[in-house]
Formats: sequence, C-alpha cells, structure tokens
Amino acid sequence: MRIEGARVFTPQGWFEERALCAEGDRIVGWAEGEVIDGSGLMAIPGLVDVHFHGAMGQDFCNGTPEAIETLAAYQASQGVLAICPATMTYPEDKLGDIADTAAAWVAEGPHEGCADLVGINMEGPFISPQKVGAQNPAYVQAPDAAMFARLQERAGGLFKLVDVAPEEPGGLDFVRELSRDVTVSLAHSCADYAQASAAFQAGARQCTHLWNAMPPLHHREPGIIGAAADRNDVRVELICDGIHSHPAIIRFTFRLFAGRVVMISDSMEATGLTDGTYQLGGQDVTVRGSRATLASGTIAGSVTNLMGCVRYAVRQAGIPLETALIAASLTPAQAIGIDGDYGSLAEGKIANIVLVDNNLQVRDVIIHGVRQ
Repeated sequence: MRIEGARVFTPQGWFEERALCAEGDRIVGWAEGEVIDGSGLMAIPGLVDVHFHGAMGQDFCNGTPEAIETLAAYQASQGVLAICPATMTYPEDKLGDIADTAAAWVAEGPHEGCADLVGINMEGPFISPQKVGAQNPAYVQAPDAAMFARLQERAGGLFKLVDVAPEEPGGLDFVRELSRDVTVSLAHSCADYAQASAAFQAGARQCTHLWNAMPPLHHREPGIIGAAADRNDVRVELICDGIHSHPAIIRFTFRLFAGRVVMISDSMEATGLTDGTYQLGGQDVTVRGSRATLASGTIAGSVTNLMGCVRYAVRQAGIPLETALIAASLTPAQAIGIDGDYGSLAEGKIANIVLVDNNLQVRDVIIHGVRQ
C-alpha cells in the first residue's frame, strides 16, 4: 500500500509532501500495491489515548467484550488507533472481572475495524477521599501493591498506568514497589509540594489530568504542579475539551511542560451521543452540550474524543498543530512504553495511519496496513 500526494507528519515533527508506504502491517520505505490518493490531505499517526472511560453508550468498566468492541470501533472511526482505557474506583472483584475481559479480548487477536487495546489505566481506587472528583467515594481505599499485582496477573500485564494519591498511608511504598514495572501517576490527590516531590523521587513519572482533582498552583504552595514542573522526567496529562481547562491554561501548560504533555480525552459513555443522563462509575451524569456533570455540579469526564481535543487545542487554544499531534500520539505512546510500535510514522512501526483534511476531519483510516 502506498499513500501519495499527502503531507506526511514525519517522526521528526514536521510535515513533508512525500509517499508513505506500508507492507504487511508495518511502515516501510517503499512498497507497491494499492495506491491511495492523499492529495489535499495530511497523513498523521493514529492517535493514542491513554485515559478515557467510554463512548457510544458503553463504558470500559462494563466489563464485557461488547463494551470493548464498541469503544475500539468508535475510537478507530475517529482516528484514535491505540487505546488504554481507564478503570474507575471499584472493589477488587469488579476490577478483576474487567481485567479478565480485557485480557481475553486482546488474546483473541486483531479485531477488524477496531483500535488496538494496548493497555489499561487504573485510575482508582488508590486515591484521596478528599479529591474523589467523579469517582465513587464508597470504594476508595489505601494504596495496595499486592492487590495491584493480583489484578495485573489477571490482566496478563495489560495495566500500563496506575494512579495513586501519594500522601495516603502507604503511598510512597506503593510508588517505590510498582514504578519499576508500570507508570505511576499522581491523581485525585491533596499532596503538597514536598509529598509530590518525594513521590517523583520514588519513581512516579506522570500526573493525571493536570489541574483537575489536585491542589491549584499557588506561589507559596506549589503543590503537585510545581513539583512536576521542577523535573524534566515527569509527563502531565491534559484534557483539551474546552471544559476542563481554559485555553490560557492549555497554552500555559504546553509552555511549562514543553514536550511532556500527554493529551487525553477522559471521555465517558455519552461521547458520540446526544444530551441526556448517563452513568460513570455507578453515578448519574447529566450531559448538556460539551459538559458532563454529577448532580453536585462536579465535572464528570468529557464528551469529546481525542481527535476533538486536538481540534480544540489547535483552533481555540492556539497550540501549533505539530505540537498538538505529538502530544496526542508519540508522547502518550512513550508514557506507557509502546512507542516502539506506535506514536509516529517511522519506518518499522505499525502502519496505523489517519488521513485528515485541513479542518482535522478524518477522511480515511488505515489500521495495521489495511484501509478501513
């Protein structure tokens, strides 16, 4: 397969008009076969979402093959071709069932027309009861490395991210024990600067949906955000849906954490559907336009997919297209250790390619070298 005439987003981070080729399921320097006319379009890597919950009326935590299939097919249609969906705060038995289902779905092999399920993000339950956000407070518990290990075994190693509030009892020990094998992210936390710095020193390397469910950045109390900014080895998730963060904060974050922003959608089951009442973590969520809230008014995830977040970041927040694309593809792939196969259009990587127009609308999708 060969795409001709498109402007190709190179692994170096700029666009070039050149042929883009795939042989089998990999990107290669040259190939014969089907020719796709990409004139007037941009060829970009399939996006990588490492933090979302649902779409099209399904939630990953439903724990069914049908739920995963729906999510993976929807994401693929939107140009998101590698997914690491997030669990909510639930007890071990339910999280275990979700892990079992995900492992079995992956073991079945490629699913036609679907994004690759490349991991699971455990957002709860090891969070602060004072910063639950849209998580269910009934199931919050202290960090438990042994519990995570049991779930990781059931998932067949699929958990790539685990969130923790490091100030909770046992939090630092949890970080030290798990950070050798999985990316540990600070989340739903009341940690101050010293506590967050200690967690990063212990091996935590990410912050979950920066600015949300954590203390604000203050000139005398810099907190998690200040501690992360002090390092060059900590990535930060950012929801660019126009609800969770003001455009000025999006621009500020991209400047403060240049090259370290992991754009996420944090989307919930209403994504792709109309206004109404939906569920997230066993709680009712009301959706009106682009805003999803609990009865208390707390923001409950987003209803914007990752490609929509890229569009918002570029059009409304003024982030350069190239910067936004890296934040939605290569940086998240690096965050969960899959950048050897995903995140850019480098030769040898999986041929997950998206053709978009100048408005960043998806016009064509290639998954593992096969046009959809």
